[in-house]
Amino acid sequence: MPVSEDVGRRTAGTGETQAANRAWWDGEATDYYAEHGAFLGDDDLVWGPEGWTEEDLRLLGAGPGQRILEIGAGAGQGARWLRRTSDVSVVATDLSIGMLRVGAEVSARTGVAPPLLQCDALALPFGDAVFDTVFTAYGVVPFVADSAAVMAEVARVLRPGGRFVFSTTHPVRWAFPDDPTQAGLVARLSYFDRTPYVESDGSGRATYVEHHRTMGDRVREVVAAGMVLEDVVEPEWPADNTETWGGWSPTRGAVLPGTAIFVCRRPA
Repeated sequence: MPVSEDVGRRTAGTGETQAANRAWWDGEATDYYAEHGAFLGDDDLVWGPEGWTEEDLRLLGAGPGQRILEIGAGAGQGARWLRRTSDVSVVATDLSIGMLRVGAEVSARTGVAPPLLQCDALALPFGDAVFDTVFTAYGVVPFVADSAAVMAEVARVLRPGGRFVFSTTHPVRWAFPDDPTQAGLVARLSYFDRTPYVESDGSGRATYVEHHRTMGDRVREVVAAGMVLEDVVEPEWPADNTETWGGWSPTRGAVLPGTAIFVCRRPA
């Protein structure tokens, strides 16, 4: 997680969370790409810091002619991978114009250019039942105060039988300090404490916010949106991944899950 003048746990509603995270990602976009771009690739779909890709896991079930939406797309690497490898129609969206500008630069350089659209995943500018698949890799879900509303909005734009796949920080990680060393293997916080993680500036204004839900919360959100949870993937840390990314590392990955990938479906 990024560092700010003041770090702690306190309440943060939808408006404060949205404003903080949009500004933070706008300001961080170029540096984030410089730091993590080699790991993420320009046209790959990496599901998390463990390094497992869609090529490895095949969770989307993308088929010819499908319409696919990536939310919280960042620079649109996932959409770009689909555009490069599949006969599908795909659009990438993100709240941050800064991230999408980086994405436009990557598209111009690679020649693979899915449509990039700035919007809030809580209010997607699409009609009902228009996409076969919606997905996000570490986007949106932990960065909104009302993730249940995101699930409902995704279900709205999915066609019957459509799939929603999202990865996010594994809920159990919230009980442990954000430390990639052995010191990060001792639980120090309550897993059941849903109080958001908030970074603030000197005036107390939130500059970055993440929200925690338990595994049960996530299941209930999916079900309440009218979707079926088909699978939860907890990818193990690969032996050939020596990267440290924030609190994720080979040391922690050997004993604790870092990522949870939820595979959901809107019933036909």
